[in-house]
Amino acid sequence: MLTPETQSSSDVRNIFRKIWGYDDFRSPQGEIVQTLLQQQDALIVLPTGGGKSICFQLPALLQTGLTLVVSPLVALMENQVRELRDRNLPAALLHSELPAIQRKQTLQALDRNQLRLLYLSPETLLSEAVWSVLSKPHLPITGMILDEAHCLVQWGETFRPAYRRLGAVRSALLKSKPAGAKMAIAAFTATADPHAQKTIESVLQLQQPQVFRINPYRSNLHLQVQIVWTPRGRRQRLLKFIQARSKQSGLVYVRTRKDSEELAKWLSEQGYATGAYHAGLSPTERRTLEADWLNDKVQFVVCTSAFGMGINKPDVRWVIHFQVPTLLSEYVQEVGRAGRDGKPAHALTLVSEPTGWLDPADKQRREFFANQQRSLYQKAEQLVKKLPIRGEISAVTRKFPDGAIALSLLHCAGQLIWQDPFHYSINPSSASQSFAQLNTSATQQMTQYLTTRRCRWQFLLEAFGFAGEGKSWRCRHCDNCAGFLPSKPFK
Repeated sequence: MLTPETQSSSDVRNIFRKIWGYDDFRSPQGEIVQTLLQQQDALIVLPTGGGKSICFQLPALLQTGLTLVVSPLVALMENQVRELRDRNLPAALLHSELPAIQRKQTLQALDRNQLRLLYLSPETLLSEAVWSVLSKPHLPITGMILDEAHCLVQWGETFRPAYRRLGAVRSALLKSKPAGAKMAIAAFTATADPHAQKTIESVLQLQQPQVFRINPYRSNLHLQVQIVWTPRGRRQRLLKFIQARSKQSGLVYVRTRKDSEELAKWLSEQGYATGAYHAGLSPTERRTLEADWLNDKVQFVVCTSAFGMGINKPDVRWVIHFQVPTLLSEYVQEVGRAGRDGKPAHALTLVSEPTGWLDPADKQRREFFANQQRSLYQKAEQLVKKLPIRGEISAVTRKFPDGAIALSLLHCAGQLIWQDPFHYSINPSSASQSFAQLNTSATQQMTQYLTTRRCRWQFLLEAFGFAGEGKSWRCRHCDNCAGFLPSKPFK
C-alpha cells in the first residue's frame, strides 16, 4: 500500500521505477510530481508524448485521499484506467455509457474511499448522483486534475459548457469537508497559447500556480502543407502517400463522422484494411478498432478528433490531415500523435487551392462551422434577455434547452460568476466582449499557419508563446525551410 510517508525524492523515484519501470523522470516530470505532492496548484504545458499522465497519477497514488481526473473523452479515460488497473492500482472511471451495475460498484468504492484516482467528464462530475457522494464529509479529496485543459477554451462543435463551472468545484467541495482540508488543482495540456493559459488559470481559479512550460518543437516531426486542386486529386494524393508507406503505421484525420465513414469505405475498396473512428461508435467498436491499430492489424485509422488522445502508440510514422482542423491547438494535438518514439515522422496537411473554385470543400466546411458558431452566439444573445439575474442551472436548462450554453458564454464574456457549480449570478454591467469576438482570432490563426511562407515550426512556437526560442532560425523540418519534403517514407 502506498502511503504519504513515502514521499522523499528517492522514495518517490523508487516507487515510480517499480510501477512504471523507467529508470528516472524526464524533465520536468520530477518537479511536477513534487509540486502536486505538496498540494500546490499548477499549470503544465508539455508536448504530446511528454509523459503528462504519470505526473498526476504518481502523486495521486502516493496520497491517502482521492484525486479527480476531469477528462474530455471516454476513450482517453478508458485507456488510462485500463493501464492503471493492469498494474493493480486503485483507479476507476465514471461515464454515461457504463452499465448500471458497474456504475453502482464504482460509486460504492468511492464512498468507501477505496479509490485514489477517479476519471470522469465535467458533466459526470457535476451530476447529482456523483456530486452527492463527493460532497460527503468523510471522503477526503486531495486534488482535481484537468486533463487536456485546452478543451476549456475551445469553441465550435467541441464546446462543452460544463467546463466553465469547474472553477467553483474546489470551494464547494471544501465547504463539506473537515476544517483544514486542502484540495490542489492542476491543469495539463499540450496546446495552450498565452491567452489560453490565462483563461485556464482564471476559470479554474488557480491559486499562485507553479507553471511548467515546454515548447512543442519536435525535431523528428516534419511538417508539410500541400495544395490539392480537385476532390479526386485530394484522394489520389492521399492514396499515393499511403502507398509509399505500406508498412508504416499512421492516422488519417477528417472532421466529421460522415467523412470518416465515407473515406474509410473508399480506402477499403482500394484494398486497405482500415476503419472509421468517431464519437458515434459503441464502446465495443471503439475498443476493437483501437486494439487492431495498436496491434498493427490495420495500418491506419480514418478518424475524427475523438481518436488519439491518451492512446500510446510510439511508432506512428505519419499523420495526414485529409481535412483541415478549425483550430491550431487541434492541429498540434493531432500531428503530435506521430513520432512519439523520437524517430522521423511526417505530418501532411491537404488544403484546397486558394480560390475554392475547383475544390470548394474546405471553404464550405469553414463556412458551415462559422455559421454554426454564429448561430450559437445569436441564440445565446436572445436567450440572455430571458434569463433570471440569479438562478440555478438545472432550472434554467429545464426551461431553455440552450440555457447552459448561454450561461457559459456570459461567463466567457465576463458578465457572470458561478457562486458554486450549480448557482450563478449575472452582472450585465460588467466589462465584457461581444460573443462573436470570443473565438475569431483562434480560427484566423489556423488559416495563417496554412498560408505562411515562414518556418512552420517558428510559427507554432510564436503562436504558443515561445517566440524567443524560435527567433531567427530555420528548422529544416518543414516544407518552407527545406524547400521540399521526401515523398518516400522515412526509414
